[in-house]
Amino acid sequence: MSQYYELGTVTLWNPSNGASRLFLRQVRLFEEELGLPSGIGPMEADECQITVGLLANFLDVLLVRRASTHHAVIQALSDGFIATMIVVAERAGIEVRWPVPDAPVWGVADVWGEVREHARRLALQMAR
Repeated sequence: MSQYYELGTVTLWNPSNGASRLFLRQVRLFEEELGLPSGIGPMEADECQITVGLLANFLDVLLVRRASTHHAVIQALSDGFIATMIVVAERAGIEVRWPVPDAPVWGVADVWGEVREHARRLALQMAR
């Protein structure tokens, strides 16, 4: 079984039920943490509609929040979710706006490098 994340009639992602369930729980957690809607609607009859404007705003705020933290555990817990969101957003035609971090983490100049690479690899694995 699988579920569908759709923009109108276009399928952006078709994950297994387990991956979808975990992703949706993370979406709701980050919605609560950020205090705003993600644009990822409820799963109904194995389909979930995406609202582009809300998703773009959610991703912008999510990335700013990630760029402003220096807490290693928060970074680790956030980065996989962010990489997955980037794939969905890019498939929806959203241009990712990478904020400049407050300061390099552990001396790494490009804190987004690993997240970008993770998203690139995920995009190859995330079925449509």
